Amino acid sequence: MHTINCNGKLIDFSTPRVMGIVNVTPDSFYDGGKLKTDADIIYQVSKMLEDGATFIDIGGYSSRPDGTDISVDEELRRVLPMIDVLVKEFKNLNLSIDSFRESVIKKAIEHGANLVNDISAGLLDAATLETVAALQVPYIMMHTRGTPQTMKTLTSYENLTKEINVYFSERIAAARALGINDVIIDPGYGFAKTLDQNYELLNNQDLLLAHKVPILAGVSRKSMIYKTLNTTAAMALNGTSALHMVCLQKGASLLRVHDVKEAMEVIQLYEQLEKN
Repeated sequence: MHTINCNGKLIDFSTPRVMGIVNVTPDSFYDGGKLKTDADIIYQVSKMLEDGATFIDIGGYSSRPDGTDISVDEELRRVLPMIDVLVKEFKNLNLSIDSFRESVIKKAIEHGANLVNDISAGLLDAATLETVAALQVPYIMMHTRGTPQTMKTLTSYENLTKEINVYFSERIAAARALGINDVIIDPGYGFAKTLDQNYELLNNQDLLLAHKVPILAGVSRKSMIYKTLNTTAAMALNGTSALHMVCLQKGASLLRVHDVKEAMEVIQLYEQLEKN
């Protein structure tokens, strides 16, 4: 059974958990620009927590393919006020900062975030791993290549699953060497992977269990779903739920989602299936 120490609490993943996505980016692929005021943010987070989310993930940099590169100052301007609002409003919140920049991560933790979600596993900012180690917070590391601006061109693999396994072996070793105890891995659906590669990876996701750390699956409303169904991100909830069940059956113990209630229902059904 995997556990992590977050915010002074031991969180176990014997039952899968849900992380609710809160984007404060104007150009996020699904909910960009929806949250305009403090009240909007508080309402969304309070609903996610009521619906059963264990973690809330706040991001100010859109890491979607071809997302706009923004300055560190702009990213801080987006996320720090939101973190302040949430920390004040919700006691003991497990709040994750979705950033690959060391300076943003450091400031976010100072303001009360207590978990780091880094799409680059420390490869886009050399100082990140040391800072996370010094702060002693759990660390989510994702598989990708290049930057959000270049990753669509970096989809050539000889053996996708094997290369991702090697990547995680190296990145986990680097994190452990610095004293990062609580690591979660994210296969990085949609990042430097073609549509077919995403499904190949999902089919083989259980091979990542060899790393003996929790696996986060982030497929919610992504193009691997809506392009396959010839629809839009806004219409991709049903497809998301279908793939969430597969993610769980293939070993994921954390779902990063836009729709918490529906994800919790999938977990409930999955648990019933496992029990019998």
